[in-house]
Amino acid sequence: MLTTVPYTRDLVLVGGGHAHALVLKAWGMDPLPGARLTVINPGPTAPYTGMLPGYVAGHYGRDDLEIDLVRLCRHAGARLILDKAVGIDRARREVALKGRGPVAYDVASIDVGITAEMDLPGFGEHGIGAKPLDAYAARWRRFLEQAALGQVAPDVAVIGGGVAGCELAMAMAFALQTAGVTPRVTMIEAGPQISGVGDRVRQRLLVAMNALGIVVKTNAKVVEVCADQVLLDGHEPVAATLCVGAAGAFAHEWIARTDLPQRDGFIEIGVDLGVAGDGALFAVGDCAVIPSAQRPKAGVFAVRAAPVLHHNLRATLSGGRRKTWHPQKNYLKLISMGGKSATAEKFGLALTGSYIWRWKDRIDRVFMERLSDLPKMPTPRAPREVATGVAEMLAAKPLCGGCGAKVGRGVLSGALRTVVPPDGDVVTGAGDDAAVIRQPGGGFQVISTDHLRSLIEDPALMTRIAAVHALGDVWAMGAQPQVGLASIVVPQMSAELQARTVSEITQVATEVLSAAGAQLVGGHTTMGAELTIGFTVTGTMETMPLTVATAKAGDVLILTRPIGSGVILAADMAGQADGRDVAAALAIMAQAQDREAAVLAPLAHAMTDVTGFGLAGHVQAICAASGLDADLWQNAIPTYAGARTLSDAGVSSTLMPTNRTDAPVEGAQDALLHDPQTAGGLLAAVPEGQSAAVIEALLAKGCMGHVIGRLVKGTGRLRLS
Repeated sequence: MLTTVPYTRDLVLVGGGHAHALVLKAWGMDPLPGARLTVINPGPTAPYTGMLPGYVAGHYGRDDLEIDLVRLCRHAGARLILDKAVGIDRARREVALKGRGPVAYDVASIDVGITAEMDLPGFGEHGIGAKPLDAYAARWRRFLEQAALGQVAPDVAVIGGGVAGCELAMAMAFALQTAGVTPRVTMIEAGPQISGVGDRVRQRLLVAMNALGIVVKTNAKVVEVCADQVLLDGHEPVAATLCVGAAGAFAHEWIARTDLPQRDGFIEIGVDLGVAGDGALFAVGDCAVIPSAQRPKAGVFAVRAAPVLHHNLRATLSGGRRKTWHPQKNYLKLISMGGKSATAEKFGLALTGSYIWRWKDRIDRVFMERLSDLPKMPTPRAPREVATGVAEMLAAKPLCGGCGAKVGRGVLSGALRTVVPPDGDVVTGAGDDAAVIRQPGGGFQVISTDHLRSLIEDPALMTRIAAVHALGDVWAMGAQPQVGLASIVVPQMSAELQARTVSEITQVATEVLSAAGAQLVGGHTTMGAELTIGFTVTGTMETMPLTVATAKAGDVLILTRPIGSGVILAADMAGQADGRDVAAALAIMAQAQDREAAVLAPLAHAMTDVTGFGLAGHVQAICAASGLDADLWQNAIPTYAGARTLSDAGVSSTLMPTNRTDAPVEGAQDALLHDPQTAGGLLAAVPEGQSAAVIEALLAKGCMGHVIGRLVKGTGRLRLS
């Protein structure tokens, strides 16, 4: 009997802004049973804007100011969809996404911030908005490097004379000076003076900018942004090899296209943070406005609103009573001034100095620590009286997802000894990637089955990875995928959530199989303790499919994907992985390998896909079946970003020790050789004389290819050098 609380309501957070990040932290400490939480954000991290000027000036690294949404979502038990919201259908209660199907909600909240992209002639081609951070940060770092090398003139124009424009102008000037370059920075303001501050702070900012050589142009209206200059109305052109837009807050265009109640493109909300006239929708942060209590666009308001938003989301999901938010009328402004100095302003008072910067730095770091200091996954306690061995198993690390949950190769091989050998139309059975069946009309069919225990909370991405993983067995045989049957276990949930979940899974499964030339023809569904997705797949081939038993001495081994996904996923489950590394690995795992198979299959003597038994286990399978040894070259084996550091720190998948025992390696030792892979790369034995052409052909198709070792006569031994 299932004892988990069934899911009955979908809560969707659109955007990874400050308020939503704090809601995620609080949700993980006390989740609402029965509510399934989803977060939609374009990237795996979200910037903390308070530290942006310090990052631009060089006082912080990129990691210092990025909120790791992957870790936060793991902590909160939420699925994270890495995509951009482009619309919302309130009648259907669906959020439209750029790169995948819509996501349904019962209750949703929007916290997507603002953009600094400006509607000026030439800005789209030659300028860059200060928000979103990713594009601006990449452009700024490239410009700084080129300016330091003398490749571009250090001419910077900042459009906008508010607090943000002043901070960025001073930060960029300071960074250029630090790089040994004399900066030529101009700040352009359409109004008569620096805006958003009082007279005292305004004068101090002017003095600080003058000391950094920044030219301030007021009453200057931008006419056009060109490749190397900004044209002004009534002023001389401003030289600018880098033009940054920081003039005010602009609403996202997609919001303006919706039927949401708006004020100048910003979502109109009430004092309970609910969207006006919509009991299921909330908005918070810079993308929203309360008509009766309008405030400047500043992160402090989103931070202060977070506890009220958290309470009201739970109340709406559970039938409780909402709270009212009262935004403060006066708030502390802390303004960076290039170097490690800052100005504080509140109630008309102003203080400036390095001690203010240290105060600001402390406030910013404490905020980031709140979002990064997450509790460790608790170890389940054993009952007082248990069977022998239970306590030891519960004390071990939790079972991994994906291929990390497989039964070991040695155990599986022992069980398969009782399987009847191939006979009749069955050419090969257990022991290879897929069984090979001779077709009555000629040619061959291959058939394989595979399923994955959930490694992430997103059913759609899990389906994509599971389908690619299952198809890997067909591609590894050199066959053309034919049909697929799905085997789906979903957690216990209401009928409405069942329909949403199964619809997402079916849509993605159909998409992946169709792209591979196959057809989804049915399957089986059931409810269980956790999400599990698998496929039985078939493929066809006119000639005898590739097996692991036909490699030849002198062949080189070519691998198409990095290894280390098991380590990254194990670290992610424990809250120890960098979210960017997790997202990058998942993105590769979700990519089909039909192009790689098309290049490798015509030339390979033998081929397999690297999955649960690790690289060493799958190399040994080729060697044992072909009567060969393998010499592997450690420096040539690609690894996922972050995997090596985690492995060296002792992180490993639960299946890794068994893999190490089942496929021992002589010479140098590397735990990643035994790391179980999910949707891993194709591993092909190719004639050495053709390896260069194969690598070139893979690159031409946009694929990876690495020669990682050589096969020699032997008895199935592996050596690493």
